[in-house]
Amino acid sequence: MTRLAVGDTAPALELPAVLPDPTGTGHITGTYSLADALAEPGRKGVVVYFYPAAMTPGCTTEACDFRDSLASLQGAGYAVVGVSPDGVDKLATFAERDALTFPLLADTEHEALEAWGAWGEKKNYGKTYVGVIRSTVVVGPDGTVAVAQYNVKATGHVARVRKTLGLD
Repeated sequence: MTRLAVGDTAPALELPAVLPDPTGTGHITGTYSLADALAEPGRKGVVVYFYPAAMTPGCTTEACDFRDSLASLQGAGYAVVGVSPDGVDKLATFAERDALTFPLLADTEHEALEAWGAWGEKKNYGKTYVGVIRSTVVVGPDGTVAVAQYNVKATGHVARVRKTLGLD
């Protein structure tokens, strides 16, 4: 498995997604495009984080931390998007349950997870298996990787990302 490094060109990212409703009244389903997000005026980058499963304790902690930091991240020019192997229906339930206000992408075939280095062998309680490697990649406006973090812990991760971006 190849992991991304600072300076690499970020792989394309266009997937089915649960998106915040532009009217502010919930969520809609659609397609998310990293290229479109990077093209938004004033965009300094996109924080793309990969998580194993919606509605699990660690993933909920991480998603809610991103939700709670979203206004300041956006104010600094960063968008946030979460990617998991869950389907759109489960992501919609997750987004509604936890009032998540950023896009959640459904990578059920693991193509983006693999391309971004976030799918591979893991060990847990002495067992080895293949799955999502909790990771965060920040992509700059030119489409190159500005930050690449793999095997991150959910708790406190958003604070570490903010510090790496010079926001704290």
